Amino acid sequence: MKVLLFNGSPHKDGCTYTALNEIEKTLKEEGVDAEIYHIGTKPIAPCRACRACAKIGKCVIDDGVNEFLEYAKDFDAFVLGSPVYYAAAAGGAVSFLNRAFFTAFMSGRGNIFLHKPGAAIVSARRAGTTATLDQLNRYFTITQMPIISGRYWNMVHGQCPDDVKQDIEGLQNMRFLARNMAYYLKCIEAGKKLGIEPPKQEDVTFTNFIH
Repeated sequence: MKVLLFNGSPHKDGCTYTALNEIEKTLKEEGVDAEIYHIGTKPIAPCRACRACAKIGKCVIDDGVNEFLEYAKDFDAFVLGSPVYYAAAAGGAVSFLNRAFFTAFMSGRGNIFLHKPGAAIVSARRAGTTATLDQLNRYFTITQMPIISGRYWNMVHGQCPDDVKQDIEGLQNMRFLARNMAYYLKCIEAGKKLGIEPPKQEDVTFTNFIH
């Protein structure tokens, strides 16, 4: 069992990392392997809506998203982390995730995320956190991913890592989240041993509202 912790902050060891690190440590205490994946600071192009990924099996833009998808396929669960920018996720993280999830679906590689549990965590100095959580959770709800929660909204507060370390309740909730994730993954593993199969998939039907 392996969980990939997505660090969508431009700061590799910043506030978002501090929260993810708390989750990583707790997961490992629960016997679940975990790893933090930092997207870096290089420019991330937005999705062009060219749909070429459906034909060539990958994104036409070569800036790290395809590498992420190849690397992520062997993980069993995902935690998406981002700082709050104007009551939303960081721009680079949004461009990265938009293309990663769309490419996975359109290229026929949706099983990278399909039915795998996901969780979102955010960091902010003060506000905009719940709106950002709603934004990140939508990647899960459109991909048939069960959402794992903590005991409160999954957020930490602080302007720097030392501030976050003083957010006792925020870090405690990261541990609640990690233990809930570990519990869910162990339930999935137990179900597999009993022969419980994933839900049947239908061919997707697209409709619009133009008459």
